[in-house]
Amino acid sequence: MRALLALLALWRVLRVVLHVLLGMAVMALRFPSLDAAGRHARIGWWSAGLLRAIGVGLQVRGTARPGAGLLLANHVSWLDVAALHAAVPQARFVSKADVLHWPLLGWLVAGAGTLFIERERKRDALRVVHAMAEALRAGETVAVFPEGTTGPGPELLPFHANLLQAAIATATPIQPAVLRFADPHHAFSPAAAFVGETTLLQSLWRVATARGLVAHVELLAPQASAHADRRALAEHLRALMAERLGRSGAPLPGGTTVLD
Repeated sequence: MRALLALLALWRVLRVVLHVLLGMAVMALRFPSLDAAGRHARIGWWSAGLLRAIGVGLQVRGTARPGAGLLLANHVSWLDVAALHAAVPQARFVSKADVLHWPLLGWLVAGAGTLFIERERKRDALRVVHAMAEALRAGETVAVFPEGTTGPGPELLPFHANLLQAAIATATPIQPAVLRFADPHHAFSPAAAFVGETTLLQSLWRVATARGLVAHVELLAPQASAHADRRALAEHLRALMAERLGRSGAPLPGGTTVLD
């Protein structure tokens, strides 16, 4: 049985590598000639395909707000961006600059329009807030992980309120998104956890060997941001998301499921 699981995992990893190479080819050869809608369609297609390749199902509940919006999500795994992009392909993510050094994926993430922040430099947050505000004024969707790093899943880490200023300054609604990875035995699967000293390759293998892993994405109602105090707003949003996570043991009704 272990040998069969190992073979299945190797096959999934190979599929991921091939899918990443396909994504790089599409980005290099097709993206320059595509309009925004065309790029978004391919980002959504590629992201859903990555989840399938690694053996992760997808269930989405709720609808992304059209037009300008700040998407706020909890952070569990390197898979979060793929899960969210499969549901909201128009989102531009704000990510740690470290991601640029990830093999192959870093180039793809950058090509998708990601805004990178160097968290070690306090002044860099101001630069990113200005870039986010410019994108929001242009009618784009910007996505952030306010915890700043991955957490264990069931419990949220403290939120960093700095990046919310971009939404407040432009009076843009904020839509919380709750992410959860579950398997047949766990409402919060340990296979998806990407915390501590876990490397990207170790996490990739854990996900590849998992059975019945499903990414749940729930898009909550948008919240007003105009004239808000950013710290109070961050606590309000965190409470909304924590309350939903607390009820996440129950299966989500409706939604769309993409199976391996």
